[in-house]
Amino acid sequence: MNPWSLENASIADLRRSLLERRVTIRALTERYIDRVHRLDWDGPTLRSVIEINPDALEIAGALDEELRTRGPRGPLHGIPILLKDNIDTADRMQTSAGSLALEGSHAGNDAGVARGLREAGAVLLGKANMSEWANFRSPHSSSGWSARGGQCRNPYALDRTPSGSSSGSAAAVAADLVTASIGTETDGSIISPASACGVVGIKPTVGLTSRAGVIPVSRTQDTVGVFGRSVADAATLLGVVTGSDEWDAATRDRDRVAHRDYTRYLGLSMEGMRIGIPREIYFSYSPKGTQVAEIAIEVLRGLGASIVDPADITSGHEIETSEAERVILLHEFKAGLNQYLATRSAPGITSLQDVIDFNERHADRELQYFGQETLIMASQCGGLDEPAYLEALRTTRRLSRDEGIDAVMDRYELDVLLMPSGSPAIKIDLVNGGRGYGGSSQVAAQAGYPAISVPAGYVSDLPVGITLVGGAWTEAMLVRVAYAFEQATRVWHPPHFIPYS
Repeated sequence: MNPWSLENASIADLRRSLLERRVTIRALTERYIDRVHRLDWDGPTLRSVIEINPDALEIAGALDEELRTRGPRGPLHGIPILLKDNIDTADRMQTSAGSLALEGSHAGNDAGVARGLREAGAVLLGKANMSEWANFRSPHSSSGWSARGGQCRNPYALDRTPSGSSSGSAAAVAADLVTASIGTETDGSIISPASACGVVGIKPTVGLTSRAGVIPVSRTQDTVGVFGRSVADAATLLGVVTGSDEWDAATRDRDRVAHRDYTRYLGLSMEGMRIGIPREIYFSYSPKGTQVAEIAIEVLRGLGASIVDPADITSGHEIETSEAERVILLHEFKAGLNQYLATRSAPGITSLQDVIDFNERHADRELQYFGQETLIMASQCGGLDEPAYLEALRTTRRLSRDEGIDAVMDRYELDVLLMPSGSPAIKIDLVNGGRGYGGSSQVAAQAGYPAISVPAGYVSDLPVGITLVGGAWTEAMLVRVAYAFEQATRVWHPPHFIPYS
């Protein structure tokens, strides 16, 4: 089979073609590399892929031979996957978080998720562009921009933001430069680009996937998640990257509930499911996003789910106005980045202060559009034993868990919360920066709980998603509801790379 006939193919489609010998892993890898060259680095110039693995074809050839002689390792054998550029790979690819400060530097070890993907037989195709330093550099940043990768663009409308910070990971999946990809989230960095780029994004419970070898922002909120064009693809990838890691204490939580196969929860009935609608706050950001969510609610009601409306998060206003999250992220970024940089061999870059100094020396490239105010603020923070930091931790846990998600779930005996993911993608603005018009990621991010954004509709051909949120370790429940909604609506369509909108 000609690999070009596999356009927008699912993981299951690709696996079937590989097992039936209708296409080779090498040919499939070549197909994706060609699309990167034609659509990402030329043509529409999406700039979603920051680097192609120079060993990708060699890896693909070896996996072809293994498939022929020994059979597949699992569902990802031979499937090309992109990783966000803050995830270490011990190979000839770089890991830079989009920053020129780490350009030319290589990690000594695979991140936990990269190691798991290799063991599963995936082809690590390359690194995805991202908002530099995971959008933790300036309040005036442009999502999807990095000094190393340039401005990533939304495949549905090239003058629109892909959102971030996992911008390239989402945009590349939407554009069929890869079938599925890996991203990370601290607060919104999976949910928001998934919605803006019209793909499925799963942000797992903190500790479901390893953060070892990932350039950090927050040890409290960081989590590695997945993107796919369908719930089935995202669920397949999630099962492979789920695992405990001796180098990440969060993955050894005694209450941890993990599954190696989340596809088992696809196709289950919605009968008996109780879905809560937190209207206050989360349905006020975007009239267009709210309209799409209202339709989604009725779809799930029609599938047999019980809708509890409203089921408000009473701490929502306090979560929005509290400075606690900001205090936590600033303190944890400084501590975590300093610890991480000690593992890297980047000449002269061993601390956050070194990064700040580098940016000043290379301001013509690094600071040409916006500054580094957030980096400077983080550098001025004390250690993780400071009373202000410890109090902020207590505050966010109380507001997001005890008085937030846990409280509303218990009060109404809910399985899932549903809310709009956000607004349609705004225009890219490198002059003023772009932060969008609100979103629904914050409460799950602060709680460390899982969330899924699934495509729910379009506004002037711009995708809009709905977000499903659950309690800790309820990824299986979220996959179940997301799949039922997806299959009932089937709203997704590929992007047309419209120059202007």
